[in-house]
Amino acid sequence: MIKKTRADSQSYRRRPEAGHEQATDSSSRKKAAVAAAAPQRLQKVLALSGLGSRRDMEALIESGRVTVNGVVATLGVSVTGNDVVRLDRRPLRLQSEPQLPKILLYHKQEGEIVSQDDPEKRASVFDKLPRIRGAKWVSVGRLDINTSGLMIFTTSGELANRLMHPRYEVEREYAVRVMGQLSEGQLQQLTQGIELEDGVANFDLIQDKGGEGANHWYQVVLREGRNREVRRLFEVIGLMVSRLMRVRFGPVSLPSRLKRGQMLAMEDKDVRELLEWAELAIPRSPQRQMSARERDQAGRPFTPKAKPGSPAIRSSKSGMRKPMEKSATDSNKKPAAETAIEPKSRPPKKAGWARAENPVAKQRGNLRKRGGS
Repeated sequence: MIKKTRADSQSYRRRPEAGHEQATDSSSRKKAAVAAAAPQRLQKVLALSGLGSRRDMEALIESGRVTVNGVVATLGVSVTGNDVVRLDRRPLRLQSEPQLPKILLYHKQEGEIVSQDDPEKRASVFDKLPRIRGAKWVSVGRLDINTSGLMIFTTSGELANRLMHPRYEVEREYAVRVMGQLSEGQLQQLTQGIELEDGVANFDLIQDKGGEGANHWYQVVLREGRNREVRRLFEVIGLMVSRLMRVRFGPVSLPSRLKRGQMLAMEDKDVRELLEWAELAIPRSPQRQMSARERDQAGRPFTPKAKPGSPAIRSSKSGMRKPMEKSATDSNKKPAAETAIEPKSRPPKKAGWARAENPVAKQRGNLRKRGGS
């Protein structure tokens, strides 16, 4: 899952020996205890506890809903582990040390958008993300509606920024299928640079992966994520991209066992490895003990369930996937209640049939006849 390239190997530090690890763990616990006793800004502690971003916590404090030891908190107040912090009179369990972020890998399908607010109400990758308490998912980069492949979601905005920001030049690798085959001159153009509307762009690497008939596959690598950049580069030289799939983002590769529409939660050891690659601080807080069910499901792909009311996607004849739409024939169909088989109509009965066929009424009639005779 985590791919160590030659360029990235320098950022990995040599693993310490077992005895040194135990000494480091004990010292980290002492540092954590000291940090818990040291006063820290309230908004920082609330954010570390997973209640939201620091900006959200500052707004929450300013609203007057947070109290410290029974006194309404003000912006900039410091707290320790001995203070009682309440939100709307409800006590909070605060954390003074950052927790290991959560990371999800998703194999995006064609027909899905990467947006939380779409006026057209199309199927979105955010409709399938599991809910997390006190945090939110951040997508690492985007893919257009007709592109499939690796999507990374994390609860760490710092990690997402480290992977996405242009100044870090993190590699993105794609599998591209085009109509036709590149000539030597076109290969040079794509690697040396082509002028686009938003500046010069180029691929760091292009490898021929073969193909059949008119379709040909290429593996391309670039270090930025401009809008539809891969498609636009091929369009400039006169080739149309018929399929595009992202297979790697930085050191994270798309696992072969992760099928379309499936998700995979990254294990803690891989999360720590990725943080180390990104040269970010690794939380020293003790690892949470997993339940037997969590241990059994760890590292297994799963198919997420979309939120109720979210649009589904289906395959079209062109091979792309698009949101489900009602066709004209579907709109003309009657509901199940209207299309149910109606009972056979019975012939109308003559007047007085109930009295004639009702034994009680028949008996009363006979008694009246006897009384009258």
